[in-house]
Amino acid sequence: MKLARAIHFDESDTRVFHNPARTGEWCISGGFEFSNWSEADLTGKARQAFANGWMGCETFGRVSFVAVTQIEPTERDTLADILAQHFVDIYGAPSLTLARNVALEELSQMADLCNDHDPNTLMTVARDLTEAGVRETYRMIEAQAAELDQFAIHGSLDDPQH
Repeated sequence: MKLARAIHFDESDTRVFHNPARTGEWCISGGFEFSNWSEADLTGKARQAFANGWMGCETFGRVSFVAVTQIEPTERDTLADILAQHFVDIYGAPSLTLARNVALEELSQMADLCNDHDPNTLMTVARDLTEAGVRETYRMIEAQAAELDQFAIHGSLDDPQH
């Protein structure tokens, strides 16, 4: 099974999101957070989180990019427990059992997005608020195999000019 982890290329997420996700934490879309939002809610950093933020499953912060990677079943089970508790604490789910079923569904949807892509494929999310609700679209950026000469240092250790 594959899922995605938060990845940062610079410090921009720390400036654009109220609560940035931690690098390396497992992520899901997290679009459910915006299910009752209206245009009035889409301002400032909240707008940025809505527009293109994946949700971290540990900090519940947001991140702009995620990278596809393998996840072990035990890790997925732990994430389901964490998400279930979040659904009870923040969204008022009636029980951990019911919340865990929803958490597993969220993780399954994210796995469906990731499973057909190679490890290290980058993904972004874009959201729009429509009359029918929140619409999400995804962009996949396939990992490119780097040529060795892109990283090799040419020269001699004996030559002070190289």
